[in-house]
Amino acid sequence: MALTIPEIRHLFDTHGAMAYSGEPVTQLQHALQTAALAEEAGADASLVGASLLHDLGHLLNLQGETPSERGIDDLHQYFALPFLRPLFSDAVLEPIRLHVDAKRCLCAIDPEYFATLSVDSVRSLALQGGIFSVEEADRFMRKPFAEEAISLRRWDDLAKQPDKDTAAIDHYIQLIERLSASHRAAW
Repeated sequence: MALTIPEIRHLFDTHGAMAYSGEPVTQLQHALQTAALAEEAGADASLVGASLLHDLGHLLNLQGETPSERGIDDLHQYFALPFLRPLFSDAVLEPIRLHVDAKRCLCAIDPEYFATLSVDSVRSLALQGGIFSVEEADRFMRKPFAEEAISLRRWDDLAKQPDKDTAAIDHYIQLIERLSASHRAAW
């Protein structure tokens, strides 16, 4: 079953005020900040859309505010994909699907990365399978959209500032409407 863009907006309106997994921001603030960081970096529209939607699985599969404290990996990176697949291309969907593994990869390839993770990110890392081996990181980096997922992951990690100003949700809803219309037209 596909979501519509108004239903995506409704999810943010309804559940966006929920705390973002033990961080000092809400789910909506985190989504907006991640998308804003992508825009500021000059990412293409598909990656900005992926940045907005990367944690939508948390809003679809409500497990409370910090499921990792209870030992729950909600598999959010996969949960939203069946709902989004009819709307968006792989350029949006694959960075979403890969952003958790990008954290696992970055821990393996960047010696300074692990130290930048928040307490909840470290806790969820263990639940998500832990740090990749060198071989796993190498395989990950050869996947299509791995570089985009790495970029998304870095923005994800930075998008936890309680006072950061961003564009309003309407700006990004218009962007994902355009992405969806383009994807439907291609079919």
